[in-house]
Amino acid sequence: MTWDNGALEPMRARAETFLEEMSREVHGALAGFKTGVDLQPIYARHAEAYGDETLETVRAAYDAARPGTDDHRSARMLLEWTIDSRIGRELAPLDERDLAWEATATITLPDGTVEPYQRAAITMANTAEAAERRVLDDARATLVAAELAPLKQEKLDRERDRFASAGVATNYIDTFETLSGLSLGGLRDQCKAFLSDTQGMWDDVLPRFLKERLKLTVSEATRADVGALMRAREFDGAFPADAMEREVRRHVADMGASPDAGGRVKYDTGEREGKRSRAFCAPVRIPEEVHLVIRPHGGQNDWMTLLHELGHALHFGNAERSLPFEYRWLGDNSVTESYAMLFDHRLKNGGWLRRYTGLEKANVGEYLRSAGFEELHFLRRYCGKLIYEMELYGGGVSWSALPDLYVETLGEATDFQYRTADAFVDVDPRFYSARYLRAWQLQALLDETLTERFNDDWWRNPSAGPWMVGELFGHGQRELADEQATRVSGKTLGFAPLVRSIERMLG
Repeated sequence: MTWDNGALEPMRARAETFLEEMSREVHGALAGFKTGVDLQPIYARHAEAYGDETLETVRAAYDAARPGTDDHRSARMLLEWTIDSRIGRELAPLDERDLAWEATATITLPDGTVEPYQRAAITMANTAEAAERRVLDDARATLVAAELAPLKQEKLDRERDRFASAGVATNYIDTFETLSGLSLGGLRDQCKAFLSDTQGMWDDVLPRFLKERLKLTVSEATRADVGALMRAREFDGAFPADAMEREVRRHVADMGASPDAGGRVKYDTGEREGKRSRAFCAPVRIPEEVHLVIRPHGGQNDWMTLLHELGHALHFGNAERSLPFEYRWLGDNSVTESYAMLFDHRLKNGGWLRRYTGLEKANVGEYLRSAGFEELHFLRRYCGKLIYEMELYGGGVSWSALPDLYVETLGEATDFQYRTADAFVDVDPRFYSARYLRAWQLQALLDETLTERFNDDWWRNPSAGPWMVGELFGHGQRELADEQATRVSGKTLGFAPLVRSIERMLG
């Protein structure tokens, strides 16, 4: 049996129309332009895009395609998307419910003060006193345990069951690996080795940063302190809000690329009631309309977040329009996350900092040590998350035992005290933690490749931007992260380049 590629063209067109409408709806709600998100009517209008006939057609194409060919690559992506969409349709009421809760929930503190749930993380990051952070986090955790955690657990339970029974493999993890092309077991083993290899480094730097910045010991530190610890307020003056977008745009222009992809990327960097506190990129039409949304809360974190989302936006805004639907919209999100990290890691480069920020030359070394500490923390945290989430999705641990396992696993990885209330809330759907980890690895190789081609200051070389657009962004997400690593660098993904980078920053 052979695959008639043309037979899938109507399916591609229906799927793209569906995703455009879905993305526009979610963008409007999360950006604060509308209250609530109405997903179910969109699923109903586009039922044919992921219906039984579509599933049969795509599954037949997947079965007929020879492994290793582009036909097989496309069919795998389309099959994964169709199954995801069918499950998404079933879970849409739960998504709407969860989003509505997060948009309207408020935390009542002991003194009667009311804090919007969506601003709690920002408030804690900007609160100097540890006791005040704990009071807010206590109230937040109590609310989450009573209201949000049961909602999230229900959704995870149903998602795990439906995905595992999709008829692709015998369980959730094997199904994910088959459809995504990723090896979770191999990545988990790398994470365990990374945690072991960097334990001595972490034991050295964590106590020093806690003492210097928060006057806390390791035994006292909780996850509520992480935002404040990483805020590094002493550097805020070097990252003024009124210069942020201007300097980031200048950086992209210096590389010889368009900061808004020829007008296709729309910047939304202002404050707005109802805007989600977590920044995001919304590709409403790829590549024609991409929204970059950030709700600023001060200092270097805003600059890093803007750069991160800009990496996504420039990727989607520069994808070749002639690519088939699946290569523009679907694929391995490790790739787009690697571009986001490639841009946000400019804040870990001394030359970039001196050129585009107000950081004095004498302070660059101190700032980079701070950045290296933050990088090490987040890598260790995400390694812990993947290890925990493999147990969660693996089904071998009961739901009742998972909260304690979450606290234990994340605590061992980071040395911060975590809350059992967050065990089903602090979970990346469909192993997105694995995408992030592979993205970290890929961006390190891309940085090395750009340095080899365009020197240490590639980020201002006018030849670098066109190369990135042509060799990276223009390909959409046709390749898996490890395939792209081999094509552009001739190397394999791993944590070693990241460890070297952190060691250099920490001095």
